[in-house]
Amino acid sequence: MTKQFYRDALGWGFMLWLIGYALGILLFKAVPQNLLGWVIMPIGIVMALWVLFKKVQADSFKYYVQMAVVWVLIAAVFDYFFLVKMFNPADGYYKLDVYLYYALTFILPLAIGWQKKRLRNNQI
Repeated sequence: MTKQFYRDALGWGFMLWLIGYALGILLFKAVPQNLLGWVIMPIGIVMALWVLFKKVQADSFKYYVQMAVVWVLIAAVFDYFFLVKMFNPADGYYKLDVYLYYALTFILPLAIGWQKKRLRNNQI
Protein backbone atom coordinates (compact mmCIF):
# COMPACT_ATOMS: atom_id res chain seq x y z
CA MET A 1 0.00 0.00 0.00
CA THR A 2 1.32 3.37 -0.99
CA LYS A 3 1.07 6.76 0.65
CA GLN A 4 -1.31 7.78 -2.15
CA PHE A 5 -3.59 4.84 -1.39
CA TYR A 6 -3.74 5.75 2.29
CA ARG A 7 -4.63 9.33 1.32
CA ASP A 8 -7.29 8.24 -1.17
CA ALA A 9 -8.78 5.42 0.87
CA LEU A 10 -8.42 6.51 4.48
CA GLY A 11 -8.12 10.27 4.03
CA TRP A 12 -10.87 10.86 1.50
CA GLY A 13 -13.02 8.06 2.91
CA PHE A 14 -12.95 9.63 6.35
CA MET A 15 -13.36 13.16 5.01
CA LEU A 16 -16.43 12.22 2.97
CA TRP A 17 -17.94 10.45 5.97
CA LEU A 18 -17.16 13.41 8.24
CA ILE A 19 -18.80 15.92 5.88
CA GLY A 20 -21.95 13.78 5.75
CA TYR A 21 -21.90 13.43 9.54
CA ALA A 22 -21.52 17.19 9.99
CA LEU A 23 -24.33 17.87 7.53
CA GLY A 24 -26.53 15.47 9.48
CA ILE A 25 -25.86 17.33 12.71
CA LEU A 26 -26.41 20.74 11.06
CA LEU A 27 -29.64 19.70 9.35
CA PHE A 28 -31.01 17.61 12.23
CA LYS A 29 -33.37 20.34 13.48
CA ALA A 30 -34.32 21.61 10.01
CA VAL A 31 -35.14 18.35 8.23
CA PRO A 32 -37.43 15.56 9.45
CA GLN A 33 -35.38 12.61 10.69
CA ASN A 34 -36.89 10.16 8.21
CA LEU A 35 -35.79 12.44 5.32
CA LEU A 36 -32.36 13.43 6.59
CA GLY A 37 -30.44 10.71 4.75
CA TRP A 38 -32.31 11.41 1.53
CA VAL A 39 -31.41 15.12 1.76
CA ILE A 40 -27.72 14.48 2.48
CA MET A 41 -27.26 11.70 -0.09
CA PRO A 42 -27.25 13.84 -3.28
CA ILE A 43 -24.69 16.17 -1.69
CA GLY A 44 -22.57 13.17 -0.73
CA ILE A 45 -22.81 11.70 -4.22
CA VAL A 46 -21.63 14.95 -5.81
CA MET A 47 -18.74 15.23 -3.36
CA ALA A 48 -17.71 11.59 -3.86
CA LEU A 49 -17.79 12.00 -7.63
CA TRP A 50 -15.66 15.14 -7.37
CA VAL A 51 -13.11 13.26 -5.24
CA LEU A 52 -13.11 10.27 -7.59
CA PHE A 53 -12.70 12.35 -10.75
CA LYS A 54 -10.43 15.13 -9.51
CA LYS A 55 -8.41 13.78 -6.59
CA VAL A 56 -7.98 10.05 -7.14
CA GLN A 57 -5.52 9.36 -9.95
CA ALA A 58 -5.08 5.59 -9.82
CA ASP A 59 -4.07 3.40 -12.73
CA SER A 60 -5.62 0.07 -11.81
CA PHE A 61 -9.18 -1.08 -11.27
CA LYS A 62 -7.93 -3.12 -8.30
CA TYR A 63 -6.97 0.14 -6.60
CA TYR A 64 -10.57 1.37 -6.89
CA VAL A 65 -11.92 -1.94 -5.57
CA GLN A 66 -9.65 -1.75 -2.53
CA MET A 67 -10.56 1.89 -1.99
CA ALA A 68 -14.28 1.07 -2.22
CA VAL A 69 -13.90 -1.61 0.46
CA VAL A 70 -12.08 0.82 2.77
CA TRP A 71 -14.67 3.56 2.17
CA VAL A 72 -17.53 1.19 3.07
CA LEU A 73 -15.71 -0.03 6.17
CA ILE A 74 -15.12 3.54 7.29
CA ALA A 75 -18.77 4.43 6.69
CA ALA A 76 -20.16 1.36 8.48
CA VAL A 77 -17.81 1.46 11.49
CA PHE A 78 -18.02 5.21 12.06
CA ASP A 79 -21.80 5.22 11.54
CA TYR A 80 -22.15 2.47 14.12
CA PHE A 81 -20.04 4.15 16.78
CA PHE A 82 -20.88 7.80 16.13
CA LEU A 83 -24.55 7.51 15.15
CA VAL A 84 -26.04 4.22 16.35
CA LYS A 85 -24.18 3.94 19.66
CA MET A 86 -23.88 7.64 20.41
CA PHE A 87 -27.41 8.79 19.53
CA ASN A 88 -29.31 5.48 19.80
CA PRO A 89 -32.10 6.52 17.39
CA ALA A 90 -35.51 5.49 18.74
CA ASP A 91 -36.77 4.14 15.42
CA GLY A 92 -33.40 2.65 14.47
CA TYR A 93 -30.78 3.85 12.04
CA TYR A 94 -30.57 1.18 9.37
CA LYS A 95 -33.21 1.93 6.76
CA LEU A 96 -33.34 2.03 2.96
CA ASP A 97 -31.43 5.33 2.71
CA VAL A 98 -28.55 3.95 4.79
CA TYR A 99 -28.33 0.74 2.78
CA LEU A 100 -28.37 2.75 -0.44
CA TYR A 101 -25.66 5.00 0.98
CA TYR A 102 -23.45 1.97 1.72
CA ALA A 103 -24.13 0.51 -1.73
CA LEU A 104 -23.25 3.79 -3.47
CA THR A 105 -20.15 4.18 -1.30
CA PHE A 106 -18.99 0.88 -2.77
CA ILE A 107 -20.34 1.20 -6.31
CA LEU A 108 -19.24 4.76 -7.16
CA PRO A 109 -15.47 4.05 -6.88
CA LEU A 110 -15.92 0.89 -8.95
CA ALA A 111 -17.90 2.68 -11.66
CA ILE A 112 -15.46 5.58 -11.89
CA GLY A 113 -12.44 3.27 -11.75
CA TRP A 114 -13.90 1.12 -14.53
CA GLN A 115 -14.68 4.21 -16.62
CA LYS A 116 -11.19 5.68 -16.14
CA LYS A 117 -9.62 2.33 -17.08
CA ARG A 118 -11.79 2.05 -20.19
CA LEU A 119 -10.92 5.62 -21.27
CA ARG A 120 -7.21 4.96 -20.71
CA ASN A 121 -7.36 1.79 -22.77
CA ASN A 122 -9.08 3.63 -25.64
CA GLN A 123 -6.33 6.28 -25.68
CA ILE A 124 -3.58 3.73 -26.21
